[in-house]
Amino acid sequence: MNIFMLLEMAADAMPDRVALVCDGESLTYGELLTAAKGAAALAIARGAERLAFLDINGPAAPVALFGAALAGIPYVPINYRLTEPEIAALLERVSPALLVSGRSAVPAGISAIAAGELLALAKAGGGEDLVAPDEERGIAVELFTSGTTGVPKAAILRHDNLLAYILGTVEFMGADEGDAAIVTVPPYHIAGISAVLSSIYAGRRMVQLPNFEAGGWLALARAHGISNAFLVPTMLQRIVEHLDATGAQADLPALRALAYGGGKMPLPVIERAMALFPGVDFTNAYGLTETSSTICLLDPEAHRAAAQSDDPVVRRRLGSVGRPLPTVELAIRDEDGRLLGPGEAGLVFVRGDQVAGEYHGLGRQTDDDGWFPTRDRGWVDEEGFLFLDGRADDVIVRGGENISPGEIEEVLVSHPAVAECAVVAMPDPEWGEGVAAAIVLASGAQAAEEELQALVRGRLRSSRVPQAIRFVDELPYNETGKLLRRVIREQFAA
Repeated sequence: MNIFMLLEMAADAMPDRVALVCDGESLTYGELLTAAKGAAALAIARGAERLAFLDINGPAAPVALFGAALAGIPYVPINYRLTEPEIAALLERVSPALLVSGRSAVPAGISAIAAGELLALAKAGGGEDLVAPDEERGIAVELFTSGTTGVPKAAILRHDNLLAYILGTVEFMGADEGDAAIVTVPPYHIAGISAVLSSIYAGRRMVQLPNFEAGGWLALARAHGISNAFLVPTMLQRIVEHLDATGAQADLPALRALAYGGGKMPLPVIERAMALFPGVDFTNAYGLTETSSTICLLDPEAHRAAAQSDDPVVRRRLGSVGRPLPTVELAIRDEDGRLLGPGEAGLVFVRGDQVAGEYHGLGRQTDDDGWFPTRDRGWVDEEGFLFLDGRADDVIVRGGENISPGEIEEVLVSHPAVAECAVVAMPDPEWGEGVAAAIVLASGAQAAEEELQALVRGRLRSSRVPQAIRFVDELPYNETGKLLRRVIREQFAA
């Protein structure tokens, strides 16, 4: 199969329904299909082996995505926030390609075209006789990892992987004609790609916001009667802070569903957001690039049950990422591969048709039984709710003892003065690594270092007590909401 099928089905069923809106420009499903065919013809004419995209959100992004699928070449979105040397290195890796970008200087083998020019040429027609290839295990997307810990790897997502996720989670034409989803996640993030595919298949109008700002997001959501939204945790936090600072009401009567994911959600933020948007269904979506987006969901019912419960076991689930999708299997294993039970922390493994687990030049990373190591650490409770403890590489090794930052962070954020925290390893001449914590205090709150150390000492073993605590104004996140622990470790090491 080919993901182009999703657009063909939508355009055939509802050609005149508006598919997307951005800065006053709109495309119906029929027009989007025409433009995708034109983009495919253009890529083929220029001899491209990839269709790369280096730009902000806009109509050209879905046109390029589906155009690449029809042309039978991978779609390769590139992070425009990287440094010039990093971008240049990635462009060398994707050549020969048609690059959607306004850049004037590109490596040999790259044919560049600005987003506006691509749209104009694509909408003019072409490619009417093209048929989307249905080759076995064809590559749909090559998506570079964030590269925060080294040279980015190109994750390979095949048409079968992406379609397994969409067909298993989205109802065809399940959206009413008036439904609209605001798209704020950048096009180089897996959530941005899945937002396009799921909205197209559901028949939901996409309203693209090229650059996120809390006040602008609220204004656009009001103006377009947004019914569905997806945000990374830092974006939701900015919206909550904006509403609290201005004293304004959310005033989004059409908003029914708000999903979030891509990073750890601070418990005070989701609790405040649920209070500010009382009629909205919240969903926490946990997934990875290598799994074609979401693999676990904390659904609206679980959100409400946890928020309203006096049972600490149930209430704690508000900090979980929910349970696996019906089409995904999940297992927790120790370092030796032994299967662990409820409450036992270890490495998270997943398998299912949507799980790709493959990188360009490195091959598949799944074992013989199809299990993919996510490199996340976590544990499940008796009801199957998954709690994440951070990345495997984040483990602190103190005197040969493995310490998970997540268990310490959970204790620290239970203090009423702590809004956010991050626990990392720091150099220790005696133990090899010690425990350090960066703390963001709640507005107007105070807490002493000794007070927080005593809190951890009272709940956990003495080896878990942070030997260094630094109070900071904010924690470092990348633009998709992932905590940059590396930056914090470097600060403590210095």
